[in-house]
Amino acid sequence: MSWRRRGWQDYAERPRRPKVRRVNVGERDDLLRKMKRGIARSPVLSALGVEVLAKRGRFYVERSHPTDDCIMGTEALGRISPLADTANSLLLEVEYRKSSWSEVAKGSVQKLANILANDTSGTFHGLGSLNKSLHKAGCGLQRQPVVLRDNFTFVYSDTGDVCAPQEALFHYFAVPINVIAEPRVWYSYHRKPHIVESSDDEQRVLVRFLASSLSGTFGGTCLYIFRDGDWNAYTTKPSESDDIVSAERWLKKRKWKAWT
Repeated sequence: MSWRRRGWQDYAERPRRPKVRRVNVGERDDLLRKMKRGIARSPVLSALGVEVLAKRGRFYVERSHPTDDCIMGTEALGRISPLADTANSLLLEVEYRKSSWSEVAKGSVQKLANILANDTSGTFHGLGSLNKSLHKAGCGLQRQPVVLRDNFTFVYSDTGDVCAPQEALFHYFAVPINVIAEPRVWYSYHRKPHIVESSDDEQRVLVRFLASSLSGTFGGTCLYIFRDGDWNAYTTKPSESDDIVSAERWLKKRKWKAWT
């Protein structure tokens, strides 16, 4: 078996990268104002402290969060570039490795703001279902009544609609949004969360993150725990986290250092 050498035809088939354009100061400030307004309308993005900054002719969507060393770090969620084809068209990209960006969507400021806010795959944060439910309720960050049914199924008391795990963590267990989003590594791998256990006092919640592909099933585990007066999220080694007891025992041995 021989490998075919790649010719210019192979590269010609690749879609061309959209051309971006420079904007003047007035247009830059106008776009920046609209983007900030779009983020402010999102309960989740606001709670996560997401900001938009103008740098080098583009707009960068960033979030600040504490690192393991208790120092505030900055995470780049995406970047937005004005396109050359039309004055109203923008390109939203995500960084998949250092200085390499991949296209997510094109459109207006409002369209891209909605994509950022309602992301459920983990490309940006994975809390889109919670954002939609809060936006629909129209009560800001006010928690809604939720009840627990069999097999860790959570439903809204007034409608009977099933809650996504992120909605249950926020409404039922009262976990803050920034803590729900803490297992960034599992969300970035597009693994879906599933609540598998909670303690009797509802101050410990074990969540598994799963993703399936042709290569198999991949998982991750997170223990949400109310400790020292605050909710915290600890990613734990899956093989050491069969249940809440084993996950907490493993974390204590590591002096509460999350697994990476």
